[in-house]
Amino acid sequence: MAKSQKKEKVNEQNTLHELTPSQIVKELDKFIIGQNDAKKSVAIALRNRWRRLQVPENLREDIMPNNIILIGPTGVGKTEIARRLAKLANAPFIKVEASKFTEVGYVGRDVESMIRDLTELAVAMVRSEKTAEVEQKAHNQAIERILDIVIPPVRKTKVTEESTGSDDELNEKTRERFREKISAGDLDERVIEIEITTDNLPAVQVMGPFNFEEMGVNIQEMLGGILPKKQKKRKVTIGDAKKILTQEEAQKLIDQDAVVKNAIRRVENSGIVFIDEVDKIAGSRSGPSGGPDVSREGVQRDLLPIVEGSTVSTKYGAVKTDHVLFIASGAFHVAKPSDLIPELQGRFPIRVELKSLTEDDFVKILTLPQNALLKQYTELLKTDGVEISFADDAIKAIARIASQVNDEVENIGARRLHTILTTLLDDILYNSPDNIESKKISITQVMVESKLSTIAKNRDLSRYIL
Repeated sequence: MAKSQKKEKVNEQNTLHELTPSQIVKELDKFIIGQNDAKKSVAIALRNRWRRLQVPENLREDIMPNNIILIGPTGVGKTEIARRLAKLANAPFIKVEASKFTEVGYVGRDVESMIRDLTELAVAMVRSEKTAEVEQKAHNQAIERILDIVIPPVRKTKVTEESTGSDDELNEKTRERFREKISAGDLDERVIEIEITTDNLPAVQVMGPFNFEEMGVNIQEMLGGILPKKQKKRKVTIGDAKKILTQEEAQKLIDQDAVVKNAIRRVENSGIVFIDEVDKIAGSRSGPSGGPDVSREGVQRDLLPIVEGSTVSTKYGAVKTDHVLFIASGAFHVAKPSDLIPELQGRFPIRVELKSLTEDDFVKILTLPQNALLKQYTELLKTDGVEISFADDAIKAIARIASQVNDEVENIGARRLHTILTTLLDDILYNSPDNIESKKISITQVMVESKLSTIAKNRDLSRYIL
């Protein structure tokens, strides 16, 4: 077990070590246009996680993560930066909205639930990795179980003991032939009856104000240990049986305790929590109705110990948040970062302001990223046999109209491009499966302007359509 844990720790360090801050920024550039200051800050924060694991143990626990506040209007890339960062680090990542939480004592989600959700996600992530490691062995065992149903092995008895040798040889040859057929998928449509193991657990209804997960109690695990497993027979095709039994065999091969320990360690050392709309809990003013509202300052005070570092009880055990990286973001149109309580401000020492997107940025967003919108629509229409292309002046016209609507109606950043393209291409997307003749379509500036200019100029119309 000690060797296994050491190997996991080395793998985690190597994953982080592979990328320097400049390499992290280059990876982010593939998906996010501009916002270099924000990319630089998160790249340093990610590298510092690896650096912390290299320092002497007596100092390691005292090195706290530099939490970040991203300030900027909607649709400029705040969430995307955090999401891509988590993928690069292969780290547990969760996005939460600060406005969904309520102060302790009110009905609603408590702030500790973000750590429970993060732990749940980490367990699923580690379990998926472990399943991939044992998948081939589990697949082979599943095929053997199916083979035992299709061609059962010869049972030895005293009466047939003399003829067992020849029977065994014939049986094994037949099994080998069918083993190859099952592996190749030749018998996937054949229906067989299999036995699968299910948890014989009753539905547990939680009564009253008790939250067993908050108390660190895993009801499923407790009852699962007391009640026996139930064998259930199902008729399925061999193709489906391979998937079902492979999954079942994989679960038998995986050490669930090791999965949980690894997941908790991953949360504690590399977990990332992205808290969106943090500006909505700044201050302690009343709600929009003018009446009494859940104190936003109260939510901040509940959030403070989680960000400072505390121990949260989950159904998998206690999870420490001391080294979880918190990235907060908000538009801060009305409130300012200084409206947050001083203690919380101090826990987010790095502040980065993201710039509003320009017309030139929109042109780049449409064409440069690996997941650029124009590439997405091109591939979508290919499925109907339609080859679509966008002229350079058409792309500029789309960017110009998106920028214009953002300025005049409401600035929703790059999300405006989604609404613009949906309106521009709705007829093509609707008619393409039935249109046999025109399989090559070129989008020109004239087409863009004739379709969108009237809508863009009419503020009332654009408010509803774009």
